[in-house]
Amino acid sequence: MPTFVYSAQGPSGIITGELAASDRSEAFALLGKKKIQPIKLEAAGEVKVLASNTKAKQNAKAAETIPGGPIKLKLPQVVLFIEELSDLVGAGIQLEPALATMERRRELSGIKTLATVLRGKVRDGMAFSKAVAATSPSFGKLFCALVSAGEASGSLSTILKRQAQYMRSLQALKSKVLSALLYPAFLIVAAVAVTLLFVVYLIPKLTEMLDSTGGSLPFAAQIILKVSDTFKATWWMLILGGIVAYILGKSWISRPESAIPWAHFKLRLPLFGGIFRARFYVQFLETMANLLGNGLTMVQAMQLTHQAIDNPYLQQGFESVMRNVGEGVALSRALDRSAQFPPLLIDMVNVGEQTGDMPAALGRAAERFDRELSKKIDTLAALIQPLIVCLMAGMVGLMAYLMMTTIFQTISSINK
Repeated sequence: MPTFVYSAQGPSGIITGELAASDRSEAFALLGKKKIQPIKLEAAGEVKVLASNTKAKQNAKAAETIPGGPIKLKLPQVVLFIEELSDLVGAGIQLEPALATMERRRELSGIKTLATVLRGKVRDGMAFSKAVAATSPSFGKLFCALVSAGEASGSLSTILKRQAQYMRSLQALKSKVLSALLYPAFLIVAAVAVTLLFVVYLIPKLTEMLDSTGGSLPFAAQIILKVSDTFKATWWMLILGGIVAYILGKSWISRPESAIPWAHFKLRLPLFGGIFRARFYVQFLETMANLLGNGLTMVQAMQLTHQAIDNPYLQQGFESVMRNVGEGVALSRALDRSAQFPPLLIDMVNVGEQTGDMPAALGRAAERFDRELSKKIDTLAALIQPLIVCLMAGMVGLMAYLMMTTIFQTISSINK
């Protein structure tokens, strides 16, 4: 009977050994009965060649049924995948059977496809963290690094539960920001549409009536009429110019040397810059609390946090904090030297250093700054909406005034 060499995670950590089984499926089943999760399973001796041939056939078969290329998921799908896998693994189900359960989902989506691909790679002996990194870029380096640490320490279930909670908090954070921007954007589009309706159609119709009576147009109406005529004659040029400007602006933003100036510009925007910074503070605190709570050292946690920062300007400023902490400087002092963090955040980090419970202190700070972020978003929504409504009222009022003036002049000309 063939002999298989395995490396697996057991109750006390990583274990290695050999076992006899007729094939890989039986070897996986035997390891599952022992309540250990295989990380690597290879056939010994000549059977290894047969196993590699079987693996090639399986990969070829999978290539026929599974789309090639990386599998990209949206953030809600990533959160749902981690939540379901966390529940299954937390219930005592081994990783490969848990992925098989997710593979049998009735809903046809990227989650089902991802579970199928990951299950095949895990059955072939690839570590789950490496399988996720090679299959989908949607999970990020932070998730893969934490899962790798969980596999090495035997605490994969705990890591998945914390990551599910962390991803839910990030999803809620992005939803807050998007919801704050959605309604003002709708109002701006409505204001522009109403203005175009007045300028392009209604006022020119009234001026035609006034011209037929021989009356003179108001000065403001003459200006608007000129604008209307110019827009009608050159609308295609304006649209083409807008498209060209958009393409040039997007290409400039996508250049590596433009990433930091553009990121800094977004942070200096009125009203919105403060929200972007508050979001960074919450993400930084939640990420550090999550990593330190999972047993990583301060230096390792900061390296992964640096990778998770999505603003290049703030990411560049965070590098000085990493260097100072690597040289032995306390985190609170390093944050103070960077001049990128508010005094309240630094004081709360200092409390965690004094008490010796940094994960709990950072978690409390994250909750506090999350409440502050919610207040900023509510304030922004409460401030922007009346401003845009007033702007719309002023624009519509001006157009209505010009229309009424034109109508009165038309009536006066007819009476004369």
